[in-house]
Amino acid sequence: MHPSRHRLILLAATTAATVVAGTLGAVVASAAAVGCRVDYQITNQWQGGFGANVTVTNLGDPVNGWAVTWSYAAGQQVTQAWNAAVTQSGAQVTARNVDHNTAIATNGSASFGFNGSWTGSNPVPGSFALNGATCTGAPPTDEPTTPPPTTPPPTTPPPTTPPPTTPPPSAGVVQMEKLDRGLVSVRSGSGNLVSWRLLGTETTGVEFNLYRGTTKVNATPITGATNYLDSGAAAGSAYTVRAVVGGVEQAASAPALQFGAGYLDVPLQVPAGGTTPSGEGYSYSANDASVGDLNGDGSYEIVLKWDPSNAKDNSQSGYTGNVYVDAYTLTGTRLWRIDLGRNIRAGAHYTQFQVYDYDGDGRAEVAMKTADGTRSGTGQLIGSSSADYRNSSGYVLSGPEYLTMFNGQTGAVASTVSYDPPRGTVSSWGDSYGNRVDRFLAGTAYLDGQRPSLIMARGYYTRAVIAAWDFRNGTLTKRWTFDSNSSGNGAAAGQGNHQLSVADVDADGRQEIVYGAATIDDNGRLLHSTGNGHGDAMHVGDLDPGRAGLEVFKVDEDASKPSSYFADARTGQVLWSTPASGDNGRGVSADIWAGSPGAESWSSAVAGLANTRGQNVGRKPSSANFLAWWDGDPVRELLDGTKIDKYGTGGETRLLDGSGVASNNGTKSTPALSGDILGDWREEVIWRTTDSRALRIYSTPTPTSTRIYTLMHDPQYRVAIAWQNTAYNQPPHPGFFIGNGMNRPPTPDIHLR
Repeated sequence: MHPSRHRLILLAATTAATVVAGTLGAVVASAAAVGCRVDYQITNQWQGGFGANVTVTNLGDPVNGWAVTWSYAAGQQVTQAWNAAVTQSGAQVTARNVDHNTAIATNGSASFGFNGSWTGSNPVPGSFALNGATCTGAPPTDEPTTPPPTTPPPTTPPPTTPPPTTPPPSAGVVQMEKLDRGLVSVRSGSGNLVSWRLLGTETTGVEFNLYRGTTKVNATPITGATNYLDSGAAAGSAYTVRAVVGGVEQAASAPALQFGAGYLDVPLQVPAGGTTPSGEGYSYSANDASVGDLNGDGSYEIVLKWDPSNAKDNSQSGYTGNVYVDAYTLTGTRLWRIDLGRNIRAGAHYTQFQVYDYDGDGRAEVAMKTADGTRSGTGQLIGSSSADYRNSSGYVLSGPEYLTMFNGQTGAVASTVSYDPPRGTVSSWGDSYGNRVDRFLAGTAYLDGQRPSLIMARGYYTRAVIAAWDFRNGTLTKRWTFDSNSSGNGAAAGQGNHQLSVADVDADGRQEIVYGAATIDDNGRLLHSTGNGHGDAMHVGDLDPGRAGLEVFKVDEDASKPSSYFADARTGQVLWSTPASGDNGRGVSADIWAGSPGAESWSSAVAGLANTRGQNVGRKPSSANFLAWWDGDPVRELLDGTKIDKYGTGGETRLLDGSGVASNNGTKSTPALSGDILGDWREEVIWRTTDSRALRIYSTPTPTSTRIYTLMHDPQYRVAIAWQNTAYNQPPHPGFFIGNGMNRPPTPDIHLR
């Protein structure tokens, strides 16, 4: 076992113990009989110092206030701690809770970390106690005697060392959501287009019967695309669908959602506005959204971020109002509201939230960066309610930073840890006033090919740091940290975009982080870098089905680099590029025209429309923003502002004009969310209404003959929906090609939870 990964797990051996005099002191706690388990992990070690994470699991009655104690045998000294108040007297160490992690429920856990010093050797403590109840176990037999000669970070928690490479997983091991049919009825002319999900586990042998009320509307089972145009049916007709397997009809689905005017409104509760310390008034608008099955019923709920009217770009000074995050059912019931507090600044680059089922219990969690003053959906306070770290320019450049995993059903705090990558010295990120230090990105990735991990990142103009976290058994634990400042990682410095993508670029069954021009392997090591630098837009997918693997299309901001390029996602080899032309701010790649095979690519600073070989094949589209599969063919449409257009060689054809709605994020003109969240494989678009009193979900009224399982059961597409809200939003791409002349989609290797 690698010396930086050795650990000791101590199982509960008693439910009652005597407090050792001089060790525990006064404990403001329920210090009744408890059992406990402690995981003490040395995360990094260098000459004279080390970092450690400790997770204590309470196996007895709930405690409200805790102290964990242990004794060092080799003179180690704790020098700095986070998520606990740690004191030491001689060899005796006591770690007490802080405000945000006071309570530990039965079978619940609390985690904290620290840096320490050592001389000679650094053995793991032999025993621990929780509120005086001793947990015992044998020390490991593989304690290190010679530490690796690395340099310690002086004031911040150290990064973990990536785990060793594991073999590719076997088929069917990727954990995905157990979704219902997502049945919708959309008014289409004088009838209703009814569509539903085909699951990723139903690629063969499943037929369907559709019912209007108690009347079956199809004469024979539906074997093709999972939609049916019920011509002449009354508006508002009630529908259910039943799968037919082996000739046997299965149970009915939930009733269809009604899109009587082509859309469904989800009512919202607009937060009250306020006034900044400088006297500026502000109000709120609904901003980016995501979806997840928060309560485990098979249908999606919506998680929505509220931005104040004085939200700022990082380059702009000034106070902002608080950021709120809500959860709503599709019928408009608000489940909870999280108030991120005064110490989280509002703006596109600050709060990237992830919604995903990280622990595999069938219910999605919600993760985001938090700070002193954050209040959960159940009113729990994180840190200090009185702390105010805003400086006179409105920036938050001091004070603790946290990462919190919230329970998706209740909004309660599930686990809070110190945010990694930490702030450190502000100027080390490229400026001293607070612009580049607070450029955050977030994502979700199947790093082990089986279960999802949370990705949180900081910086891309200069230093870039990416941390991977697992949420298991109620606790966030770090999997690895990648730092462009570390030896061997320098090629990733300055290569990040205003967004990231996640894809299995090397086809080993595990996903990588495509961090702009650099790609980080699933084990936290640099896979490759094109060196073409920072940019504003990027697309990753099977853009050229004529060659093996995935491709990346990216635009660049550096006037000395290609304005755009098309590269092999596995190796970073640039397949074609366009000449340098300054800051190329927009770029898109997708099969939008059946006249050339594979994806077409275009960008703001380059004339024409490029095919997969970089050749100009025609007129550039009138927009370079989002995408949506909307009509009946597999060629993708253009989504921009509040409209959807069909590309044509002579001009666009308007397919949808959103009514009474607004796009988000200023000139980016992006929807709250776009993706395959309901019905068949085509994509819905969610915009806020102009008064932000509802989210308006549009779904296509056009039939299709193409049968594809729900894109939410393609791992690359599903995690793309999770990261879509990150900074400069980008549309999702699946891990296989959808377009003119497409092959039958591959069967996903998934199981449903």
